[in-house]
Amino acid sequence: MLGVRSAAAARAAVRRLRSSANHLGGSSSSSWAIASDHFRFNKLIQHSNAVSYFRTRINVSDFRFSSTKFYSTCLASNSSTPRDDAASSCGSSVENCEGDAEAAAYAATRNAPMDDAYYAIELALDSVVKIFTVASSPSYFLPWQNKSQRESMGSGFVISGRRILTNAHVVADHTFVLVRKHGSPNKYKAEVQAVGHECDLAILVVENEEFWEGMNCLELGDIPFIQEAVAVVGYPQGGDNISVTKGVVSRVEPTQYVHGATQLLAIQIDAAINPGNSGGPAIMGDKVAGVAFQNLSNAENIGYIIPVPVIKHFIEGVEETGDYVGFCSMGLSCQPTENAQLREHFHMPPGLTGVLVSRINPTSDAYRVLKKDDIILSFDGVPIANDGSVPFRNRERITFDHLVSMKRPNDTARVKVFRDGKEHEFTITLRPLQSLVPVHQFDKLPSYFIFAGLVFVPLTQPYLHEYGEDWYNTSPRRLCERALRELPQKAGQQLVILSQVLMDDINTGYERLADLQVKKVNGIEVDNLKHLRQLVENSSKDRVRFDLDDERVIVLNYNSAKMATSRILKRHRIPSAMSNDLTDEEDGSNIELACAK
Repeated sequence: MLGVRSAAAARAAVRRLRSSANHLGGSSSSSWAIASDHFRFNKLIQHSNAVSYFRTRINVSDFRFSSTKFYSTCLASNSSTPRDDAASSCGSSVENCEGDAEAAAYAATRNAPMDDAYYAIELALDSVVKIFTVASSPSYFLPWQNKSQRESMGSGFVISGRRILTNAHVVADHTFVLVRKHGSPNKYKAEVQAVGHECDLAILVVENEEFWEGMNCLELGDIPFIQEAVAVVGYPQGGDNISVTKGVVSRVEPTQYVHGATQLLAIQIDAAINPGNSGGPAIMGDKVAGVAFQNLSNAENIGYIIPVPVIKHFIEGVEETGDYVGFCSMGLSCQPTENAQLREHFHMPPGLTGVLVSRINPTSDAYRVLKKDDIILSFDGVPIANDGSVPFRNRERITFDHLVSMKRPNDTARVKVFRDGKEHEFTITLRPLQSLVPVHQFDKLPSYFIFAGLVFVPLTQPYLHEYGEDWYNTSPRRLCERALRELPQKAGQQLVILSQVLMDDINTGYERLADLQVKKVNGIEVDNLKHLRQLVENSSKDRVRFDLDDERVIVLNYNSAKMATSRILKRHRIPSAMSNDLTDEEDGSNIELACAK
C-alpha cells in the first residue's frame, strides 16, 4: 500500500519542499513549515517501514483504513482529485521529481493518512495525558451520606500556563485525581482548579515539577469547516496506550450537552469517541479544533467535540475571575413565527422576521423591558429569522441562542422588538440564570434539615434521578412537572419538599407523608431551605405548623420536637441535623448541640 501513490506523492512532496524553500526568508510560519518537512523527511528515511515505526510509538489498530478514502476527505475542498492535483502541481518537472531518489523514498513512506496521523501523534505524545479519577456521589435520599466510591478514566491535554484541560464529567464528584503522561509509568496527583459543568470542561493543575519535564502545550485553533479532517487523540477503552482515530466534520450547530443539560455550540464528527476518549483533543493540522466529550447512542461513529469558542469562553472566564463564570441567558422561551397566519395576527409587515416571546424568567433583566407576545427581530444588530436562526459562516445558520451564550456575564445586548405595530430597541444586561429546580449538583453536598424526624430538602433533578433511569415516569408526577416547567419568582428561591419521615413517637401518624412541597411554616411562605430552618428555630409559639401540598398539615410541639430530634439523629447515626451550608458561623444551633451530647 505504501508504494501505490509513489509517483504522484513524489511530485507533491517536492512541490511542498520547493514552495517552502522559496519562502524561507518570509514569515516564521514558513520557516517552521520547511523545518517541519525536513524533520519528517529525515525521520521517515531512517524508518523505511513506516508502519513498524508507528508501532513503536502507539497502537496502530486505528490506522487500518483505506488510504484512498482518507485522501479524498483531506482534499474535499479541492475540485481536482489528489492524483490529478499532484500531477498538475509538478507540471513539467515530472522527470526531475522521478529522478530524485530522496523524494521518491520520502513519498513511498508518506501517504496522506499517515501524514495526518503523524501530525496528531507528534503533537499528542508530549501533550495528551491519561486521567485517573476516584469519585463518590452523594445520596439524595439520604443526603448526610455518600454512595460507594467508583473509579473512572479519561483523557486530557496540556494548554498554556501549565494547565491540563479535560471534561467536567471526567472529574465530577471527585475525591482524588491522578494523571499520567505518555511513556511514563508514574502517576502524579492533580488538583481541580476550575469546573464548568454546563460546558463540560475542567482545568487541572499538577504541582510536581517532574511531571512537566518534556511536556508541551497545544494551541487552540478555530472552528473547522464541513468535511475538514480531524484526528481524535486519547485513551479510550480497549487498551492502555494512546490511541488516534480519524474523521471529518459532519455539522456544526448548538447541541444538547448531556452532562450539563445545556444547549451550546458543538461539532459533530464521524470519528469514534468511546469511553476514555473524553477530554482528549481533536487535532486539525497543528492546532486543537475541539475537545471530545460525548457520542450518540445507538448510532455508529457519531461523536461530538466542544468547539474552540466555548473552550475560550470557559478559560477566559477562569483567568479573569479565578473561577467558572457560566454562560449567559436571556431567560426567554420563544416560539417560531413561520406560520403566515400567526405573523398576520401580530400585524408583522412583509419582510419582517423574528420569534415570539412566550415566557420570561422573572429573575432576568429581560423581564424588566420585554413583554409576552413581543416579537424579537434582532440581537446586537443580527437579524433573526422566523425559525429563530441567524447567519453563521458560509451559508450556514444556527439558533440565535449561540450569540447570547457567547456573551460574558454582565455584558449588554441591543434587542430590537416589534410590539403593538411598532419597532422598539432595548438594552438588556445578560448573566447566567439559576433555575428553580437545579439540573445538576456536581461537586456539592446536598442540603438538608431534620426536625423531629421530618427530613426537608430542596428539590433538584438529581433527587428525582434517584428514582432510576426512567425517573420521568417513576418519580412523583407533580414534583417532576414543577422541576421541568416552573420558573423562580425571585432570586434565591427554592422548592422545598418533605422528603421522608424518620419514625419516632413524636411523628406517629405522619409517616406516610413524603415528597410533598412545604408551602408555609406558621403561616409564612417558605422561600428556600435556609428560610425554613430560620422559621422553625426562631418560632416563638408552642407549636410549629407546616402546610404542605394537597392541603396536608403537620403540627408539632416545639420543645418536644427539639428533644426528639436529638435521639432520632443518634438512632440513625446522622452526624448533624443540618447540612453545613445551612449553619451560620455565629449560630450554635440548639439542635446540633443536642445531637453532640
